[in-house]
Amino acid sequence: MSSTKLPFADKKLGQHFLRDKKYIQKITDDFKDQDCLIIEVGPGPAILTPSLAKHDKEFYVVEKDERFFDRLKEHVKEDHIILGDALEQEFAWEGPIWLVSNLPYNISVPLILKFTQKKNIQWMTLMVQKEVGERMLAPHHSKGNDRGSLMCLIENYFDVKMLCHVPPGAFVPPPKVDSVVLSFTRKAKPEITLESFKKYEEFCRILFSNRRKQVGKVLKSKYEKERIERAFKNCGLELTRRAETFHQDEVCSLYKEFHGN
Repeated sequence: MSSTKLPFADKKLGQHFLRDKKYIQKITDDFKDQDCLIIEVGPGPAILTPSLAKHDKEFYVVEKDERFFDRLKEHVKEDHIILGDALEQEFAWEGPIWLVSNLPYNISVPLILKFTQKKNIQWMTLMVQKEVGERMLAPHHSKGNDRGSLMCLIENYFDVKMLCHVPPGAFVPPPKVDSVVLSFTRKAKPEITLESFKKYEEFCRILFSNRRKQVGKVLKSKYEKERIERAFKNCGLELTRRAETFHQDEVCSLYKEFHGN
């Protein structure tokens, strides 16, 4: 799609339109062989949409910008075009879902956390700001400055891999940062159940609220001293450890000591 045919991008909605065909193909072919329903979030002026529609699967789009309705209906049934904010949608479709989106950078994390809580979303192909992507890409058992609450949440529920790096020049208008496309496959048996997502999310946020401070002291804002000491002893962990040194399995084990599964 040439840049001359694209409408203006609304900065308030964080719009940057992908124009490079090789990246479009990588994204739209990611899970094409899965038996699933496809949902595209934020299709904009139908850039990924035509290629996704060709997979001959049930296909819905969720778009906040009403300007694009006429463009989208060229590729999607009118009653399959949902005009509204994705953050307010229930995503209650039945059956396994492959969700595809070039996420607005300003709300990418809230959207990813929302999608993670929808069990029927089995696969995701998401473009995000490179910095956000790197926070979700660390290998299992990794530790260090990049490990944080977002990584621990995503790693518990999904296997994530890098699909491709996308430079600013691939967009109209070009963003000021690099982007990455990530490929997500939901884990059949996460260590922490999806029903416990909210508690696990709160625990991770507290745990990593000050990653360089001793975790025993950080957790005092939420739990009694005796409970903390008992949990750490049962997990074989030192109270002087800092959150940035924790492995994923240690985070899960410690959570279970406080809250179960």
